[in-house]
Amino acid sequence: MRKRSKRYSADEQKGASDILSLADAVKKVKTFGSTKFDQTVECVMHLGIDPKQADQMIRGAISLPNGIGKARRVIAFCEDSEADAAKAAGAIEAGCDELIEKVSKGWMDFDVAIAAPKVMGKAGKLGRVLGPQGKMPSPKNGTVTPKVVEAVKEFAAGKVEFRNDSGGNIHAVVGKVSFDADKLMENTQAFIEHIKKMRPQTLKGAYVKKLCLTATMSPSVLVDVSIAS
Repeated sequence: MRKRSKRYSADEQKGASDILSLADAVKKVKTFGSTKFDQTVECVMHLGIDPKQADQMIRGAISLPNGIGKARRVIAFCEDSEADAAKAAGAIEAGCDELIEKVSKGWMDFDVAIAAPKVMGKAGKLGRVLGPQGKMPSPKNGTVTPKVVEAVKEFAAGKVEFRNDSGGNIHAVVGKVSFDADKLMENTQAFIEHIKKMRPQTLKGAYVKKLCLTATMSPSVLVDVSIAS
């Protein structure tokens, strides 16, 4: 059985299993013991969807009001004429044939890949390489777009991608423990509202079954799901 640290166990004793309002949940997360690094905070939702049904998949991206406290490394598959503009917008690498070749040989030192529709015919061959890493560009999460420069700016600034897993769970980074409580709450609320708007029309019954906030090395805090109804 996995052994918890004294800090983690002490945090559990603070009532982490209580179901709280969003405001109180944010405050609770910020009261947990400090670590040597600024912990990332995620909002996790267990949805009543059937992940096997294509029309009930929840996937997309969102720019949160207060960012996520971390810049992301972005590359752009685009025509060479757009490469300089993409780099000026924040891409660490940009271009077409040379960049595709570099990635196909195993270079993965980036977080997000953006692609222009015109070059997807060539970039599509990277599916076997980028797919398992969750980095393959897709129109569903805004990473395949004719507005490459705009997308690079958004994702480099911390635009968050999300996708439900096989258990119907979905999660996204909503900030850092060091964020002011109001900013962390605003980001979390924005993510919850975004997911609420994506409720599949074919879904029957409860949409959000469980909701919690969790930091990297701290207990999860349960949030009252009524705010997501």
